[in-house]
Amino acid sequence: MLIADDLEKLLEILPNFVREPLEQHPNRKNLIEVVMDLGRRPEARFPGNPEYLSQRSISWQDLDYCVKKVGNFSGDNRAGIEKTLHRISSMRNREGSIIGLTCRVGRAVFGTISIIRDLLEQGDSILLLGKPGVGKTTAVREIARVLADEMEKRVVIIDTSNEIAGDGDIPHPAIGRARRMQVARPDLQHQVMIEAVENHMPEVIIIDEIGTELEALAARTIAERGVQLVGTAHGNHLESLIKNPTLADLIGGIQYVTLGDDEAKRRGTQKSISERKAAPAFQIAIEIHERKVWIVHSKVEETVDQILQGHQPFVQKRQIQDNGRILIKCYPSQSIEVISTNFLSSQKMSNLTQRKTHFLQHKEVKNKTFGLNKLENRDTSVVLTNIATPIKTSKGSMQAELSLQYLYAHSLSWQQIASVISSLGLPIILTKEIEKADAILALRSQVKQNTKLRKIAKSRQIIIYTIQNSTIPQITRALRKILNINTSSDLNWVELCENKKFHEIQALQEAKLAIETIILNENSIVQLMPRSAYIRKMQHNLVDNYQLRARSFGEEPYRKLRIYPE
Repeated sequence: MLIADDLEKLLEILPNFVREPLEQHPNRKNLIEVVMDLGRRPEARFPGNPEYLSQRSISWQDLDYCVKKVGNFSGDNRAGIEKTLHRISSMRNREGSIIGLTCRVGRAVFGTISIIRDLLEQGDSILLLGKPGVGKTTAVREIARVLADEMEKRVVIIDTSNEIAGDGDIPHPAIGRARRMQVARPDLQHQVMIEAVENHMPEVIIIDEIGTELEALAARTIAERGVQLVGTAHGNHLESLIKNPTLADLIGGIQYVTLGDDEAKRRGTQKSISERKAAPAFQIAIEIHERKVWIVHSKVEETVDQILQGHQPFVQKRQIQDNGRILIKCYPSQSIEVISTNFLSSQKMSNLTQRKTHFLQHKEVKNKTFGLNKLENRDTSVVLTNIATPIKTSKGSMQAELSLQYLYAHSLSWQQIASVISSLGLPIILTKEIEKADAILALRSQVKQNTKLRKIAKSRQIIIYTIQNSTIPQITRALRKILNINTSSDLNWVELCENKKFHEIQALQEAKLAIETIILNENSIVQLMPRSAYIRKMQHNLVDNYQLRARSFGEEPYRKLRIYPE
């Protein structure tokens, strides 16, 4: 990777007692920004820890010295240094006087987007997500150069704060042949976006920091006109964008729909559900968690639908290794977290031991326990012993002996949980007394805010299971997790996906989601997408592992698999 930072030009605007320590600093190549606040010591921020640069405090004269050496501050209190990528941001008091400066180092890093070069060549719109300072702007700058110079496309950059192409009328060479449109005021960015499409015939438009509803609407308008978009937005995960009403339009928008009784039963969901309103403006979403580790959602439309339905979408993890090679891994994202509060106390273990002696005398267990086959013991008692201990029956089918569990539900619908427990025949009893509980089930957002609940759980050594949303699939998976029930006793999903190609893993994931749909609603029949004979055989084997029935139908190359309930 080649890095150009013009650091000397940034140091020139700083007072001597701030500049000299930085010039001699051994780690100055990794400098992120310099912070100067009135009455405080100057501070340099590096990827590790911040460092003070002097024992002397910043005065009015020091701030005035810096301000006179940079350009005019725009409406968003940002300025720059001509022909560089550095950004100077100001803090003001109530009278409008500058009382603090943040001098951000701008770097042109060539070679950063080799990790997603294949996605750029597809021509789909790409949205980059990440917290401030993770490198989104650096990435879109390099994307602009690659699209304009190497792929020879007509690229227009909407540069609101002159951060992508630098300050001044002449853009920085880091953007290559791409053209840059400056924005007079930040609140006019959406108008300039539309103007770029109408006046300059771009093939690609690049926008940094989409943050308002008008900008999201403008992005959708541009996408509908067939122009490729590359944009950035603040947010660590795609799920956070779904929950953001201002920016949700970027991924299709979210609407609440009330289903009829039959449709809700067919889907295995509650009657009021969330659905995507329209096609997303961006077809690909990339989460930048670290500079060398990117999470790729290659099909935003499918991913958003799966998240809203409570399923686990498949994601790609792309990582640049030290030798320059790119490592790509595919795995399902996790929707259930387990908050461990140490091991169970001896008293809790004693209670569990007592409950192991319970019997379900001559009780007919419900048809399915979310992925396990029907329990055949209708003429004998089923002993509730260790959690999810698999045993072989005379027929060779897998069964599980499950211990009775007392569950405390926090901020969740009792009726909803009770219906899942009843429909699946799970040995779980809901309790309103947390002291009797073996486990706690709660919304993840509620647990983070409720310190009292965490303290009680820790003191009584109770495990807290959290879910993202209170949907039937997520509640079902959480209850399975509490009982330690696997969808198939001899199925190891990691081993199954090992050495498989991405399209093969996608086909297996499709079959897995279909099987879960059938298990949630035993009357449903699910039809998969057309696949080759080799892929259909893999899907058949997966269906057999869950002890369900499936058959192929149709003519090649449109032959597909249909999965039937038990």
